[in-house]
Amino acid sequence: MLLRVENLEKWFGKVHALRGINFSLDSGEIVGLVGDNGAGKSTFANILSGVYLPTHGSIYWKGEEVHIRSVQEARKLGIETVYQEHSVIGNLDVAQNIFLGREEVRTFGPIKIINREQMTKKAELLTKKLGLSISSPKQEVRFCSGGEKQGIAMSRTMYFNADLVILDEPTRALSVSATKEVLSFVRQLAEGDQACIFITHNLHHVHPVADRFVIMSHGKIRANVKKEETSIEQLEELLLRPASSI
Repeated sequence: MLLRVENLEKWFGKVHALRGINFSLDSGEIVGLVGDNGAGKSTFANILSGVYLPTHGSIYWKGEEVHIRSVQEARKLGIETVYQEHSVIGNLDVAQNIFLGREEVRTFGPIKIINREQMTKKAELLTKKLGLSISSPKQEVRFCSGGEKQGIAMSRTMYFNADLVILDEPTRALSVSATKEVLSFVRQLAEGDQACIFITHNLHHVHPVADRFVIMSHGKIRANVKKEETSIEQLEELLLRPASSI
């Protein structure tokens, strides 16, 4: 088992955002984490990503208990998060975005210089592997489509070989064609044995790629079902059902 979470709680002052979350994930598994706004999905993701500290509970990574205190610690473990917004920087080129914060360097004695040529070559290979129709890795990202921007952010997770990729609303505000591109990228993650938590409020976007669905409401997990054990209509019914009746 890659990830196990036990009795996770999160308070923001008097707001009880997460209420005893129990969750597990295997390598190569794609889980659709679904719920309305305010369900606690992003709070849960931000704890796994090192943005927030939990108030209570335990996180086990590859069988060992861990305390994720920062985004850097999450990345060292192999957890990467791609947000719908702020995943890329528009005035930087494709290669700069992929290696952002982890640039490759050449060393000349005590002097370190960013190796732009090497980063550009690797970025070109990555974007071709993902099937991104980008003219050049030197292209500024602001000229890319929404689907291409998400693909650039995901290529970062592939290059740095994350064991777990968390996608927070990756298809929100994207066109139909861009959404299809993102779903194709998600499938490639699973083919590379990378686990994925796909956070969304749109079942129709995550249903084609997920192995399992976890439905959240008011800070709790209300349902946890495998794809083959349910239908999209049944999942929609669970989403619409009042929390008190689940």
